Amino acid sequence: MSRIAYVNGQYVQHSEAGVHIEDRGYQFADGVYEVCEIARDNIMDMTRHLDRLGRSLSELKIAWPMDRRALQAVIREVVRRNRVHNGLVYLQVTRGVARRDHVFPSADTTPSLVITAKRTSPEASAARAAKGIKIITVPENRWERVDIKSVGLLPNVLARQQAKEQGAQEAWFVDPDGTVKEGAATNAWIVTKDGVLVTRTAESGILRGITRTTIFDVAKKLGLKIEERGFSVDEAKSAKEAFITAATTVVMPVIDIDGVTVANGHPGTITLSLREAFFEIAEKTPSC
Repeated sequence: MSRIAYVNGQYVQHSEAGVHIEDRGYQFADGVYEVCEIARDNIMDMTRHLDRLGRSLSELKIAWPMDRRALQAVIREVVRRNRVHNGLVYLQVTRGVARRDHVFPSADTTPSLVITAKRTSPEASAARAAKGIKIITVPENRWERVDIKSVGLLPNVLARQQAKEQGAQEAWFVDPDGTVKEGAATNAWIVTKDGVLVTRTAESGILRGITRTTIFDVAKKLGLKIEERGFSVDEAKSAKEAFITAATTVVMPVIDIDGVTVANGHPGTITLSLREAFFEIAEKTPSC
């Protein structure tokens, strides 16, 4: 079955989808995006994803492309038309099409909206989680406003490519003082020897991940304590467990950091319990 995309009011063949060459997303990365997991015919944590979309749009002074309820309906329709039962739905909003100029175009410029959906394999994800992943660390080199989910992701792309070239699956950005910030496309976590979950505070310096937020609910349900604080690369390497969170990975165990084995080199029991409980706790919106 051919894929279907939504582009500025129309459902079109994915292979034929496109935006104008002077769309500001293409010209300046002047736009934001969100990615929601689709699991068992449900869109996960849609409310929180759209709340964060609204914040990102507000920070960049971009208008909503349509009413929020209408946007929810379009998201569900894209998922339905693509018959995605397990996968991802991606939406991108840019400031729109205008003559190339660094300053904002006129206020009546219509934002551009693109929504796509694709299938993923729950079995492949589960197999990866059962094995665990490797990560590398890289120096922080991004702009300070990483709290905005902007489409300007070149440093993230380069970091993830470096990870791939080194046989790893993710890269953690690290401040000059050795403190871990977050992954190229994920939030970073460790579990201390005492079983406490640790992740950097999201007040600044990282993106407030939606899956990260939901893990607070999951941890509460499981009776686990969370500390929001910085942790060093050395602390992560010597931790009881380490893992990453994102809509694209849910909870994924980390077993190797820069070539150093974490604990016994196998996914930890706390990490796996979080992953197992996530679907039951997260908000579920039927996709059709």
